[in-house]
Amino acid sequence: MIDFDNIPDAPGCYLFKDDSERVIYVGKAKNLRKRVKSYFQRNDLDPKTEAMVQRIDSLDFIVTDNEVEALILENNLIKKKKPKYNIDLKDSKRYAYIELTDEEFPRLLVARRRSGTGKFFGPFVSAATRDYILSTLNKTFQVRTCKKMQKKPCLRHHINLCQAPCAGKIDRAEYSEKMKAVELVLKGRTDELVRSIKREISEASAELDFERAIRLRNQIEAIEWLKEKQKMQLSKRYDEDIINYTIKNGRVYLILFNVYKGTLENKQEFEFDWSDKFLEEFLVQYYSENIVPSEIILPHEIDNSLISFLKVKRGGKVSVRVPKIGEKKQLLDLVMKNIEASFFSEIERLEDLKRKLHLTKTPIVIECFDISHISGTSTVGSMVRFRDAKPDKNNYRRFKIRTVKGIDDTRAIAEVVRRRYTRLLREDSDLPDLIIIDGGRGQLNSADTELKRLGLEIPIISIAKRLEEIYLPGSTSPLRLPKKSKALKLIQEIRDEAHRFAISYSRLLHRKELLR
Repeated sequence: MIDFDNIPDAPGCYLFKDDSERVIYVGKAKNLRKRVKSYFQRNDLDPKTEAMVQRIDSLDFIVTDNEVEALILENNLIKKKKPKYNIDLKDSKRYAYIELTDEEFPRLLVARRRSGTGKFFGPFVSAATRDYILSTLNKTFQVRTCKKMQKKPCLRHHINLCQAPCAGKIDRAEYSEKMKAVELVLKGRTDELVRSIKREISEASAELDFERAIRLRNQIEAIEWLKEKQKMQLSKRYDEDIINYTIKNGRVYLILFNVYKGTLENKQEFEFDWSDKFLEEFLVQYYSENIVPSEIILPHEIDNSLISFLKVKRGGKVSVRVPKIGEKKQLLDLVMKNIEASFFSEIERLEDLKRKLHLTKTPIVIECFDISHISGTSTVGSMVRFRDAKPDKNNYRRFKIRTVKGIDDTRAIAEVVRRRYTRLLREDSDLPDLIIIDGGRGQLNSADTELKRLGLEIPIISIAKRLEEIYLPGSTSPLRLPKKSKALKLIQEIRDEAHRFAISYSRLLHRKELLR
């Protein structure tokens, strides 16, 4: 079950995964929470999307600063992950660039790849925007467009759109000056051109030529797109890692972005105990097993000895940057935004659960039990473990019920609780901070009795499906949490996962019985 409250109201990309953690779909959104929720609220999905939704087991997301970055990041992730339910656009490898060709009299072309000896600007997410810019620059600076230069001027020269270098109407030096101006505009220095077009707009308005004024206004909007910082796809020829972290309650929460040739292709999350030299220890461990890029962006300086270690591992120069302003600082801030979205929404849910249940400590480890059967046969128990409000699937357990015949959930719950914690005590393993039972007061009392027999004092609750009421040992009336509270949504998510796990095991046993 996906907890929608854990998804931020921010632009970015979402990655749907199946039960084997394989990415099956990558999408972009202006508002991540609203977009993801729409998949589970609509009843008019096409067959392909409906099949995809049925396979969704978990979700990951990457927050961006704006929708443009989300578009480019989506493109990169699709090419990296190759998800089953995304369209495979084999003929469109990337968003297009504008190329300033390396010719005696250069031209402006649309380029799908950064190859050749020309200069490339972009990429441009919107084809319409790119074409506006290309057309505006060609007209404003009278750039030649012919593939082969003829010996006589063409129609474009006669309508004042080209100065006919083919016929010697402009020399190479003067033409080069025009191309320098074009290059400055493509690099984002558009003020001069915008002022010129605004004067044309004023003239068109004075002449009541509003259609022309609108076209010119659209050209200005297109040029302004050049100023949009597309941090997700930088025009670089080297690899870099961007690392940022925050510390809370003695724990380090760290995210690393891998950027390859200017393309963000991976996000890695890490969480570990704080120590004086935690960043240095992390860098040594991580880069002992992973490729060292040519540039690493960090939030603070590191020792020269560590930089030397990175150079040895790479076998070449490594640049370690600690930006205070500019584009690289914005990238560090973007990583921090993802840290807050990825880690602390979970901590907020756990803290809310602690407050609502009046627990003495935050329930970092939660275990939940459920019973499932098919008409009284193939009765099984399930136990799922959540750590830091996330499924810890390596510690899921399932039980064949041995001591109960027929339908008796209270006795079945007692059996699985007894077996689970007898074993943990025998192995001297860590105990959970909270136990959840899927059921009402009867199931809760049965499980609580087993805990007391084992001499355990672990907080335990149960949740009844009909009214989603919470039962606590010794309480005369159930606890009703607000429907939108983070605590209730977390309890429901854990309960639903235990229920799913129990049903899948019960059906497996039933199929085996039928085969026999």
